[in-house]
Amino acid sequence: MFLLDLFRSLLPLHNPVGFGAADFLEITLAALLIAFTLIWRSRLARGAERLAERTGWSILLLAVTPVALRLILLIRHPVPSPDIYDEFSHLLVADTLRHLRLANPAHPFHRFFETFFVLQQPTYSSIYPLGQGLILTLGWAGVLLSTAALCSLCYWMLRAWTTPGLALLGGVLAVFEFGPLNQWTNSYWGGALPAAAGCLVFGALPRLPRCRLLLGLGLAIHVLTRPYESIFLFLSVLLYLALIARKAWRAALVSVLVVIPAICVTLLQNKQVTGSWTTLPYTLSQYQYGVPAALTFQTPPTPHRELTPQQTMDYKMQRSFFAGPETPGTYFARLGYRVRFYRFFFLPPLYIALVAFAFRLRDVRFAWVALTIVIFACGVNLFPAWQYHYVAAETCLFVLVAVAGLEQLGRGSPEAARIVVFLCFAHFLFLYSMQLFGSREDGTPERRIAIARQLGQTPGRLLIFVRYGPAHVFQEEWVWNAADIDAARVVWARDLGPEENDRLVRYYPDRNVWLLEADVRPLPLLSPYQPPPPPAPVITGPTPPAATQTLHFEPVPISK
Repeated sequence: MFLLDLFRSLLPLHNPVGFGAADFLEITLAALLIAFTLIWRSRLARGAERLAERTGWSILLLAVTPVALRLILLIRHPVPSPDIYDEFSHLLVADTLRHLRLANPAHPFHRFFETFFVLQQPTYSSIYPLGQGLILTLGWAGVLLSTAALCSLCYWMLRAWTTPGLALLGGVLAVFEFGPLNQWTNSYWGGALPAAAGCLVFGALPRLPRCRLLLGLGLAIHVLTRPYESIFLFLSVLLYLALIARKAWRAALVSVLVVIPAICVTLLQNKQVTGSWTTLPYTLSQYQYGVPAALTFQTPPTPHRELTPQQTMDYKMQRSFFAGPETPGTYFARLGYRVRFYRFFFLPPLYIALVAFAFRLRDVRFAWVALTIVIFACGVNLFPAWQYHYVAAETCLFVLVAVAGLEQLGRGSPEAARIVVFLCFAHFLFLYSMQLFGSREDGTPERRIAIARQLGQTPGRLLIFVRYGPAHVFQEEWVWNAADIDAARVVWARDLGPEENDRLVRYYPDRNVWLLEADVRPLPLLSPYQPPPPPAPVITGPTPPAATQTLHFEPVPISK
């Protein structure tokens, strides 16, 4: 208990021995550095090399580790709650699939349920593909499984590109970067699933023809998850076959047979959702609603929300890129601006390895890796928004770049490479300990959790009208419903005014009606819905007679 209280006192800075956060950090790093120096070259290094040779055990360990580390964090950080409209839309896909259908019938009062990234006509359906929804049918457990698959398959992919020891190191780096602390693990947006698909693709290419079915499986999963970016994934595969594996074309053709069912399922979803085999739900959404509201990027400051200087600069920069027509200058300016976002895929100490990787480009294989990264960057730059999961298929290539850079650095200075690896371990350990013993992170959707707790204590079936204020921030959307709206315990509806609201109230006579004023701070105000009373009739007396008025005309002389 003493040690637990000691570490819990890291924030705030009160503990029995008077240490502060900086003291704990320096002591921990010093202990790690001593242990790393004394043990790594002997027991730890030999044990890691033996483990790296055992593919099955390494895959199992790398699959279990990120899940176990995240489950330990549950004592401070509970199961994530959805907060962004993309998450709710993916969860709608999962709920629809749990009803054993690809689309839901349109609701007769669908105007009340209009929301981001959800179609209301001709069907009530999400605009997203099926891939992430398939994983989310298991809830957050599906997210954890996709994270486990990413970390373990990253090692499997690297085994085809480098030595077993470096492959295991790459798998450990994947746990550090994309494991328990990553936003892909702590949200429902997706990212780990297409990243795992990329591992299958880029790990199977050097193993052709033996792994042609795994190549097809990776391509199929990516088609079901990120259909647009699959264009660039197929293009990278074709370039690999043309530049490196010219004799593997016949094996690659077999992989296409595995992709065909995924394409057929996508076409069937199109038909069920939009009524057309060739019209994507996302395309129909753009036709019906225009450019999605999420593509306005950062929200400018409002009376209820102030942006940091960095967010304000990002908002102005991105708005300047898309305010006018697309030009080559705008395209390349946007491409250069988005380079900063790729830091998501690298721990800070690995930036040194990126410089060392430049010396590996003389190898045609690593030149192809760099070319693939450029193809994805240029391809997704055509889209006006940018998110990390757009290039998730390249995740294992980024790990390969880091590992190959460390290998190149180690050829010149083994001690320098060891220091970089040690800093990566120390970086993760410090951040993980802060999450384990620190306070809850700021990004937790406290407002939604508070309302969900209040609704859980409210008996009966509920109908909640959502009313927004004039300074509403569009990202804080509250109208999200289950796949079967009428069967849900809670139905969320937009406040369309007393007359329209009364029609929906009559449609749900067995529900208690509430009003959520979403923009009240610090927490939204939930209260019983009270429609305004009808206007009092205007009582008027008899109409008085109109006053008479005598008009006088002056004679006008007429000239001869």
